[in-house]
Amino acid sequence: MPPFPPKMSWFLVFVVSLIAVCRASVCPCERAELCQQIHGERDFEVFVFDVGGKTWKSYNWSMVTTVAMFGKYDAELMCYAHSKGARVVLKDNRTAWIMEKVNLAKSQFMDGINIDIEQAVEDGSPEYLALTDLVKETTEAFHREIPGSQVSFDVAWSPKCIDKRCYDYVTIAEFCDLLFVMSYDEQSQIMGDCIAMANAPLSQTLDAYNQYLNLNIEPKKLVMGVPWYGYDYPCLNLSQEGICSIAEVPFRGAPCSDAAGRQKPYSWIMKQVNSSMSGRLWDSKQHAPYFNYKDQKGKIHQVWYDDPQSIGPKADLVKSKGLRGIGMWNGNILDYSEDPVARQQTAMMWNALLGC
Repeated sequence: MPPFPPKMSWFLVFVVSLIAVCRASVCPCERAELCQQIHGERDFEVFVFDVGGKTWKSYNWSMVTTVAMFGKYDAELMCYAHSKGARVVLKDNRTAWIMEKVNLAKSQFMDGINIDIEQAVEDGSPEYLALTDLVKETTEAFHREIPGSQVSFDVAWSPKCIDKRCYDYVTIAEFCDLLFVMSYDEQSQIMGDCIAMANAPLSQTLDAYNQYLNLNIEPKKLVMGVPWYGYDYPCLNLSQEGICSIAEVPFRGAPCSDAAGRQKPYSWIMKQVNSSMSGRLWDSKQHAPYFNYKDQKGKIHQVWYDDPQSIGPKADLVKSKGLRGIGMWNGNILDYSEDPVARQQTAMMWNALLGC
């Protein structure tokens, strides 16, 4: 990876996603106007992360406003998204000079940049200051070089130093166009009993938005990210009350974490729940669905996930608080096959983004 400018050369490695527009490269679209930058803002954002393949052809394009392209660059996706008036975000794995990112953005006919940094940063440290400067300078460069471009920054589900990510959220929010709040992986640091729990418990998730808003961050700067996946936990023991004890896998100062489980896509979950030993269960305290099943070796697993019933109240908060919009990780992991049951499940997940 090429280094940052001198004052940032010691900074942590990170991943960025690019959104840009080109003026020099050859347009890959059938119509040249589809290579033009998307201008203007939507009243409501639906921010989709795409990890590759062609399932994007089955997205609900009447809703999508921005696609974060986390797979290989797909010119066909860019052209199609632009035909629907949606911005596209391109992932880039190289740490490089900001202007190099701008030039790469221009060369791929896209519309801005999304910055995703998830390393631990101490409050007030040199990295803390450098990260804030990076967002400021990136925003200035993109807005100057690509007028109308969008600069976004991905943040943890809470601003309270989650996973030791102690960023200057207030200043970063001031500099960029929007914050994508990753309201998932909320069990990355389990300080209490090592047990399986919801990926994004409702009360905890909603309280975290109050934390952001109490910092006087503008609601229109916040996009809620919801999970279209769950966690499959092998149980060391399943109590009579249905509590699944999990292995101790420490993470950034916490004795246990969701790393004891494995992420599973919604498409897998919908198939597995039907053959599970418990069927779909509902936790009224965490406001989340889960189920238990036995693997081929007879070991019991507990799976926690989100579905339309758990996502709906979260989407309602987006409206009630006047947030910028909603998105998900990730758009590819629904079942876009022609199976009628899968089609209904997929449609319900898309519609859940609009609330109950």
